[in-house]
Amino acid sequence: MQADLGFWVLQGLNALQLSMLLFLLSVGLTVIFGLMHFVNLAHGSLYALGAYAAATAGAAIGFWGGLLVAPFAVAALGVVLYLVFIRRMRRAGPMAQVLVTFGLIFVMLDLTRIVWGAQALSAPVPALLDGRLTILGVEYPAYRLFVIALGLAIWGVLALVLGRTQIGAMIRAGVDNDSMAACMGIDVEKMFFLVFCVGCALAGLAGAVAAPLLSVTPDMGLQILIPTLIVIVIGGLGSLKGAIAGSLIYGVVQTFGAVLFPQFASILIYGLLAAVLILRPAGLFPAKG
Repeated sequence: MQADLGFWVLQGLNALQLSMLLFLLSVGLTVIFGLMHFVNLAHGSLYALGAYAAATAGAAIGFWGGLLVAPFAVAALGVVLYLVFIRRMRRAGPMAQVLVTFGLIFVMLDLTRIVWGAQALSAPVPALLDGRLTILGVEYPAYRLFVIALGLAIWGVLALVLGRTQIGAMIRAGVDNDSMAACMGIDVEKMFFLVFCVGCALAGLAGAVAAPLLSVTPDMGLQILIPTLIVIVIGGLGSLKGAIAGSLIYGVVQTFGAVLFPQFASILIYGLLAAVLILRPAGLFPAKG
């Protein structure tokens, strides 16, 4: 019985760790989708750049310095992308947005290879978190528990900001009806810009957190893009509740599916995605707009 309990605890923690990593990446993208109605397929590339920034800065100033540098570096790049591309393409329609941001994926992929090369980089786990903790009789890496705690903390902060502050009410109003929000005196364009930059910073943070867990490679943004889009579609666009629900569902299905049903692991999540699209085309918890 103890062995069985240990198995479920271990896989539950693995699922939660994957879910929190996906949440950090998907929450910025889903709010950008919901608020700006903009299809930013290059979001995964920002995640990869965050991982590279954290690995590079971490080699010079340590892990914690890299963890702080990466979100600001990616947010600064987001400012450039917004001013040069995003602002111009917002009214161009989804097909033009898809084509432009799809092209940006390969531009940033090649820039990454030019700057850092094609070889994988590694980011060491900080000494403070380089160990294991015992939870219900199961030893689990402390760094992975840190990822879980960080994801839950970001979720709590975002829930507080979106649900209890004036700027959160403005963002929710913009997601529900941006035209009406503009008529009420809300500077929708400035709010769009702020949300886009915060979304980019969260993508950079996700990359920095993932760097010690995964090999930092130029194509890691492409690898994470499909899971992120699945999370958004299942959870619903523009919704914090949808982002956390979609992330948890994906993490549980992917982790337990790979262990319990390995022969069907690759199709379980796509079967769930198809079911959600048929039964709830807008997702499980979409924003009102």
